[in-house]
Amino acid sequence: MIDAIRDFLLAHGDLGLVAWTLAKIIVIVLPITIGVAFFTLFERKVIGWMHVRQGPQYIGGFLGIGVIQAFADVFKMLFKELVIPANASPLLFRLAPLLALAPAFAAWAVIPFDEGVVLADVDAGLLVLLALTSMGVYGIIVGGWASNSKYAILGSLRSAAQVVSYEIAMGFALVGVLVAAGTMNLTQIVHAQQGSLGIGEWFMWPLFPLFIIYFISGVAETNRAPFDVAEGESEIVAGFHVEYSGSAFAIFFLAEYANMMLVSLLTSILFMGGWLSPFPPSWGFLGEPGWWWLALKFAFFAFCFVWFRASFPRYRYDQIMRLGWKIFIPITIAWIFVTAIMAYNNWFTVGA
Repeated sequence: MIDAIRDFLLAHGDLGLVAWTLAKIIVIVLPITIGVAFFTLFERKVIGWMHVRQGPQYIGGFLGIGVIQAFADVFKMLFKELVIPANASPLLFRLAPLLALAPAFAAWAVIPFDEGVVLADVDAGLLVLLALTSMGVYGIIVGGWASNSKYAILGSLRSAAQVVSYEIAMGFALVGVLVAAGTMNLTQIVHAQQGSLGIGEWFMWPLFPLFIIYFISGVAETNRAPFDVAEGESEIVAGFHVEYSGSAFAIFFLAEYANMMLVSLLTSILFMGGWLSPFPPSWGFLGEPGWWWLALKFAFFAFCFVWFRASFPRYRYDQIMRLGWKIFIPITIAWIFVTAIMAYNNWFTVGA
């Protein structure tokens, strides 16, 4: 059915190609938006379980888990008034949430969800991801400055410094993956982790320090606890979005959770074999690759985001900077050399 629709649209020249591309974009964007709503419900229920309480359960109490609660929150924010402070810059104040949201959604264009299921299977996929994910901080900086609030500007400056610190560590971790796979194409990176040993071929084992650093840096990049000093409720009220309300706040919220989902998915693809099965092919059905394996790995890392928030106190700002510059970056640089040696000795499926 899908192939027939694609062939029909592509037979109509450039207009059909545009229609087919828009259809694929909608198929990606809608599940992300709905997934954010369910992610918030998942987060509240898991944190409630960890705190020995119920969490949402009354609004749409299907199976006693409050399914409609997340959507009720979305509608509430969308219909609330957007209050613009008197001394704020109106244009930049409205533009900032979109500057944060656009890169968060655009990065999904190069993400492969299964064999051949990708919007843009570009050869420089890793480079595109680094470029797009680095741009999200501009929305935070612009929003903090345009709010004309000391708390907002402090939060945006903290976020900018944090992103600069941990973006370097994430970039070096990706260099290790590039050396091991011999390509920047995300689909081929997954293929490079395919072998007869199942889980034993995944990059998370030879690149274990880079795997840990990449995921923790991803938590810091998304300003999530225990690295949420950009919001810092106990210090600077709510940080860069202290003056935001209504739909603008909802867009910031959507961008943050879309980035969390993106980091969880990328960690699964780059280090845990993506849609590949953890079992050898000789195990029959369990050894077959499929999108469900990627979904399970994604769910694990999404759970880790919530687990960290429920378990760790917020780090001091100087501790976060020291962790990024004095610990993560030296380790990643050292392990890049180790990875190069392993690739030179053909430790990997593709290698150098």
